[in-house]
Amino acid sequence: MDDTAHRLTAAPTPTPTPTPYDRAAEARWVPEPDKRPGRTAFQRDRARVLHSAALRRLAGTTQVVAPMRSDFPRTRLTHSLECAQVGRELGAALGCDPDLVETACLAHDIGHPPFGHTGEEALDQAAEACGGFEGNAQSLRILTRLEPKRFAPQDEAPARLAPWPGRSVGLNLTRAALDAATKYPWTHGAHPADPASPKYGVYADDLPVFRWLRAGSPAGRRCFEATVMDWSDDVAYSTHDVEDGLQAGHIDPAALRAPGERAELFKVAERYARDAAPEELAAALDRLLAQEWWPDSYDGTARARAGLKDLTSQLIGRFCLAAEQATRARYGPGRLTRYTAELVVPREVRLECAVLKAVAVRYVMQRDEQAQLRARQRIVIAELAEVLSRRAPEVLDPVFAAMYREAEDDRAALRTVIDQIATLTDASALALHARLLGRDRS
Repeated sequence: MDDTAHRLTAAPTPTPTPTPYDRAAEARWVPEPDKRPGRTAFQRDRARVLHSAALRRLAGTTQVVAPMRSDFPRTRLTHSLECAQVGRELGAALGCDPDLVETACLAHDIGHPPFGHTGEEALDQAAEACGGFEGNAQSLRILTRLEPKRFAPQDEAPARLAPWPGRSVGLNLTRAALDAATKYPWTHGAHPADPASPKYGVYADDLPVFRWLRAGSPAGRRCFEATVMDWSDDVAYSTHDVEDGLQAGHIDPAALRAPGERAELFKVAERYARDAAPEELAAALDRLLAQEWWPDSYDGTARARAGLKDLTSQLIGRFCLAAEQATRARYGPGRLTRYTAELVVPREVRLECAVLKAVAVRYVMQRDEQAQLRARQRIVIAELAEVLSRRAPEVLDPVFAAMYREAEDDRAALRTVIDQIATLTDASALALHARLLGRDRS
């Protein structure tokens, strides 16, 4: 990832480049003046997410393996930064505002709780009485409520702010930024194609701001910038998780050519490509294995590490260029933004990405030691939810204790407890558990 030099000397105020984003796209939930003329609305959005405590917290949150268990694997924060670099370049190539896409990519995982998807599943069970838990819905909640940056007016507030007079409205990002960061623009059970899908992007008590940010948008359809963010996420974690697995010695390149191993791998890949036959998945894997940059082995030497970096670069370039070319082939030249287009990713490339995801799952996340660790983590989350609910608000952090006391009913009170747990890192969750229950499950 390229470094940007920061000049310490004063520079002329830049003139914002005209964009196809209208005033509605640049509107904020609570109107506010720009403190520094010359910046675009989306540059302000990017800065707010980049400097947020919620983003910093991801440095201590599981991506594939737990943080600090070795020096190499990525965390949710490094993944988010890498996703942002991929998304910024792909979005810019297609005509999106690069700061807007980068903001969405930085924010896309900001709602993930401690222990990654394991923590998400455990919190969903703990939050059943208040509507469940979903990391993407939690992201919207953080951006629009839990990360304090701006507050709604106490008096004379617009009608749309009626639920929150004088309360935090989070980072108060623009409508376009919130929309771009919303991967699943629907409530629980309202997936437009699969009502049984567990994925959704908003809790019931966050519907007022959701309706505001989605005003004028086609129901159930993601904006173009959100599709760029989503594909950038897939590209980043599928390639980097494989890189981490090879580096850690969990993935043996030779195993990907063994018939028995391939059959098991394709069973895992079906969860990412449900309509793909094993023959299609085999062809996708073989296309990757046939590339001159695909490693036949890995021994940890400097040359081998450089080969891994080249592997990652080649895969990212392959996946992004395919999407860019296919999208341009459908829509032609010009700036593609908001609801003027949808990202096109060729099926063959999606299957290659799906196979890479399966490689990481089978050889890294499905190891016996990881299964045992996840079981302990689920117990930690469940016990934290029980003890915090029983002893709230005294044991809650001040911000959540105040929210708990203001809760209008038991559902809102439980949601506050879930919010408290969701803001913890892996390490702080274990430390809080040890302090409140007198034992450590690390």
